[in-house]
Amino acid sequence: MARNRFNSSSSQEAELPKAKINKESLNKISGLLKFLKPYRTKFLVGMIFLFLSSLTALAFPALIKVMVGNAQGNPSDYSFLPQTVNEIGFLAFGILFIQSFVSFFRIRLFVEVAEKALADIRKETYFKMITLPMNFFANRRVGELNSRISADLSQIQDTITTTLAEIIRQVILLIGGITLLIITSGKLTLFNLSILPLIVLAGVIFGKKIRKISRDAQDKLAESNTVVEETLQGIGNVKAFVNEAYEANRYDKSLREVVKIAIRGANYRGGFAAFIIFCLFGAILGVIWYGSVLVESGALQVEDLLAYVLYSIFVGAAMGSFPDLYANIQKAIGASERVLEILDEENEAISIHESENQIKEKIQGSLSFKDIEFAYPSRKEITVLNGISFDAQAGEKIAIVGPSGAGKSTIAGLILKFYEAQKGEILFDGKAANNYALTDIRQQVAIVPQDVILFGGTILENIAYGKLNATKDEIIKAAQQANAHRFIIGFPEGYDTVVGERGVKLSGGQRQRIAIARALLKDPAILILDEATSSLDSESERLVQEALEILMKGRTSIIIAHRLSTIREANKIIVLDQGKVVESGSHEELIKNEEGLYKHLSALQFEV
Repeated sequence: MARNRFNSSSSQEAELPKAKINKESLNKISGLLKFLKPYRTKFLVGMIFLFLSSLTALAFPALIKVMVGNAQGNPSDYSFLPQTVNEIGFLAFGILFIQSFVSFFRIRLFVEVAEKALADIRKETYFKMITLPMNFFANRRVGELNSRISADLSQIQDTITTTLAEIIRQVILLIGGITLLIITSGKLTLFNLSILPLIVLAGVIFGKKIRKISRDAQDKLAESNTVVEETLQGIGNVKAFVNEAYEANRYDKSLREVVKIAIRGANYRGGFAAFIIFCLFGAILGVIWYGSVLVESGALQVEDLLAYVLYSIFVGAAMGSFPDLYANIQKAIGASERVLEILDEENEAISIHESENQIKEKIQGSLSFKDIEFAYPSRKEITVLNGISFDAQAGEKIAIVGPSGAGKSTIAGLILKFYEAQKGEILFDGKAANNYALTDIRQQVAIVPQDVILFGGTILENIAYGKLNATKDEIIKAAQQANAHRFIIGFPEGYDTVVGERGVKLSGGQRQRIAIARALLKDPAILILDEATSSLDSESERLVQEALEILMKGRTSIIIAHRLSTIREANKIIVLDQGKVVESGSHEELIKNEEGLYKHLSALQFEV
């Protein structure tokens, strides 16, 4: 499984999927054009400069033709052009200066428009993503979503800044070049066109083979990279079992497969390159040869032949660039479709503006579940909660216990409205949860999870995440109540200590106490403790438990626990099994039931 995931990720990074270009796909991506509207004036000016740049490029072969003709004593028929070689040379440099000028502003304007439009798309995609419901994230990997914002949008950016402009430029050069080829010499043009189908057919056949071999090489290279990744991640096991030689042989075998495919690909690429070189230079040689025959017979002037060769180079270069440009457009359409999938998702009723997420209706702390039935949207056939009912009065401690998979953590997700129950209702202070604003519920419910995620900032910033406008004194007070202040000031930088990605510089107990300080700062009406002490050592558990007692004081607490010793003082203990409430009562009441699940779980933990 690890290998498959890695291969998929690597392939995605190496080559973005392509989409077919048709009316349906073009209609889909038209949704992104709205991001260009604020910058349409600059975009149109850039297009004008692009058009001028292409036209000036087509003028050079004509000027060279006139210059060479005049040098040979064959004056041009173009009366509007200068008739001396020096004057034509000065005119050519003047046009070259104009082309350089418009090319600078073309690139400058396209890059500005693309960067600003892409920044807008990135912002909207990110804002949309963070306001989507939890079910959206349950069905997708973080790497995949990150790729939408990075790789996919970078592909769209490249298309707007480079590919789109280059396609228009090459189309102008192609159409203009072919037109001028026909005007210059119809006979040479027919001769040129006769060998074109052969080159195109060879390009299609070789191109497919080369692309397939490239993909195979990428997959095999991804496999070899997986060997490295797995070996380094499990280096302790490798050394403990003295399997260095085995891993070395495995990597060597994988690399040999990569080399074998690469050599096969080199054969195809070499053959294709040889064929193209023969056809390309053969075509130029043939044109010059046939053109020389026409010059010799008096059917063509030398300057016309020179102009024809230059226009042929323009046309050939334009045609040669279209396969890559077309592939880039396919990638951009595919990338656009994936970004639009996110933008078209239905988000939660949460604003990205803090002022619009203020608490409008206070919750005192009473909580009720009434006949709740729930199955995760991604696994609708599996009922996780089946007819769950319980009441928690404001300020009470309600413990929820049961074996793994009984549905304990699902209850926490439903309280926070991460998901909607299929049947039944949840009440806050006797009022249906759906009658509250989503932000009102989440602003007044706090959770301390088992696996605390800390952001890559400072300890101060991580605690302040519970209340973004908190003063430093409030943060320090929360840390003191959470038994975190002492270890924080023990760091050289104190509260300005950077905790690192996922808080890896802190122990589990320290992270838990920062999470408790964060929850204290939030001052919620309802507190959820989702196995907050299950993975701690005895000393850390004692410190965290003391902090939790302060945190739970005066507020409704829903305690999800494996360690039954931590919930003896709960007002009510609800025992879940296979999504149903099988027992409820105080510790003293439940421990007396010899046949009960609670008694059985207590015995397993040696709690009599």
